Amino acid sequence: MTERPARKSPKAHHATVVRTERLTPHMVRVVFALDPETAVDIGEFTDHYVKLLFAPDGVSYPEPFDIDRIREELPREQWPANRTYTVRSWDAAHREMAIDFVVHGDEGLAGPWAARARAGETMHFLGPGGGYAPEPAADWHLLAGDESALPAIAASLERMPAGARVHAFVEVAGPEEEQKIVTPDGVEVTWLHRGDRAPGEALVAAVKELEFPAGEVSAFVHGEAGSVKELRRLLRLDHGIPKERLSISGYWRLGKTDEDWRAIKREWNEQVEREQETSG
Repeated sequence: MTERPARKSPKAHHATVVRTERLTPHMVRVVFALDPETAVDIGEFTDHYVKLLFAPDGVSYPEPFDIDRIREELPREQWPANRTYTVRSWDAAHREMAIDFVVHGDEGLAGPWAARARAGETMHFLGPGGGYAPEPAADWHLLAGDESALPAIAASLERMPAGARVHAFVEVAGPEEEQKIVTPDGVEVTWLHRGDRAPGEALVAAVKELEFPAGEVSAFVHGEAGSVKELRRLLRLDHGIPKERLSISGYWRLGKTDEDWRAIKREWNEQVEREQETSG
């Protein structure tokens, strides 16, 4: 029997920080310039995402950066950690990619890095991936999420077709975390202030209270996994929205580190889907 060759990882791309901007007290935008030879396919979707690769403190890698070589030659504790982030915008003419980071002091890995990032720093990343963009033929659109989904929701609002009917809900900590989003035809975002409530509680309540318009919806619903589970049930079972008209998943899980959540995310989502299909 012929032995299969080892599966190679996707090629990592190189980017350089060109500037940063503090959007709100807890949101920082980092704009990266991509090398001219870096071939990336960004533009089809409004939820394009990349996996940023962070080297452990004190570890550097030889160039050209080769993730497979790193994993073959270095111990696991020296492998780069990855964090998934939405591409907020892509300027093809200048080859600049903007990514928005939620920052809560020294909590986490990517947020503190973004708060300290300076022009000239370099970053390697994998991707992009993605799969959602507003459906032009939809009768109306539902966009719902928290800070983690805000970049994709903002990008989606900016790409809505003229005359689109949109209900957009974004849960943030408080009024200081609201952002200015350019929307077509006066579409407005309903900002939900979390305050002392649990993440996702205000978002679930707002979507439950929405009087759903007639016709077919195109929905994008992402955020904390527990609240997304409730919204999935509401949309799939209570409103009978078919799966193919939904982009819905938990970007993060309360009480779980990024690594812990990624380790169980696929199985958790599949289990939720099975449970709700059975309930339906």
